[in-house]
Amino acid sequence: MNAKTVLPAVAMTAVSMVLTLAVVVMWLGTAVPWPVALVVGLGIDGGWLATLAYERRLAAQGDHNRAVTAVGWSFGILAAGVLVAHALTAEESAGAWLAVAWLPLAAKALWLVHAMWERTALTPVALDAIRGIQQEARDEAAVARARLRAEAATEETRLTAVTEAGARVARVQAKTAQTLSSAWSTLETARAGEETGRALTSVTARVTPGVTPRWELPVWGPSEPLAARSLESAPALTDEALDVIVDEIRTSETPALSYREMAARFRAAGHSASEVRLRAAWKRVAA
Repeated sequence: MNAKTVLPAVAMTAVSMVLTLAVVVMWLGTAVPWPVALVVGLGIDGGWLATLAYERRLAAQGDHNRAVTAVGWSFGILAAGVLVAHALTAEESAGAWLAVAWLPLAAKALWLVHAMWERTALTPVALDAIRGIQQEARDEAAVARARLRAEAATEETRLTAVTEAGARVARVQAKTAQTLSSAWSTLETARAGEETGRALTSVTARVTPGVTPRWELPVWGPSEPLAARSLESAPALTDEALDVIVDEIRTSETPALSYREMAARFRAAGHSASEVRLRAAWKRVAA
């Protein structure tokens, strides 16, 4: 996997060093002897390569040195400056020389990318674990979406059924109310009719002479509920009264009665209290 980043960096470095050496020899060879120009070119490339090697050694140890990095970029800028100066002073193909003047900086940038790749590289085991976690998360999300869709469809079906049932109930109630209203109207008409009154009078006169009964309509509407009877025949004892009675029964004998004996005599005397209140009163007076 490192070949994806290290091979372009190595190729760019080699091209940059060869180009820098050639430009320095050609450019300075006209002003100084060519061995001197060769030494200058090799010095620039050697310094660039030395700092790069030291940076790679620190990176392999998991370390980093800003001074070394600054020196390496300085050599790269120097090589690029030499190429730019040669391109500006060249009489022929100045544009072509200027177009390749960025190669030293590009090589340095590629090595920076390769270093970042190494710092963030993971082992195949870690990558497999990450892929498994991502797949598990996708599976859970898909299951959750399917569950939500199913619940939404179920709720929609339930609401539709409830709505339809409510509509049916409303129609039945409306029909029943209409029928009752019609029956009530018929009863009211029969009650108010003169023929009906005479018929009722003739029927009831032989049973109750001298009385003309009136036919009352049945009650149609809500009725008032009967008052609920109290479950206790006598009002409940207050805590103070309960404490006095419990204390009197408990201390009626020497030694004082136990709770079971006191409770039995309390019930036998006709007093009424819940077991919780009676035990609470016992604890208060016996404390």
